[in-house]
Amino acid sequence: MTTGIDPGELSDDDLFRELGHLYETRLEALRHAADQAYGEHTRRMNELEAEYLRRRPGREIDPNRLREGARAR
Repeated sequence: MTTGIDPGELSDDDLFRELGHLYETRLEALRHAADQAYGEHTRRMNELEAEYLRRRPGREIDPNRLREGARAR
């Protein structure tokens, strides 16, 4: 059983809003949710992130987030 709207059907604004909400609730889910609820949270997060990456395969990568950038700090 899947819940939520298919990520491919979400507008960009809705996709960003959904991702933001999931990130806001991630720690709470990790710390306090039942195993099934935490698994569902993870499944939905993976779906939404995969859709984001599908829409933006050439997304901007922050050079400071690369190994070389981290070494330069």
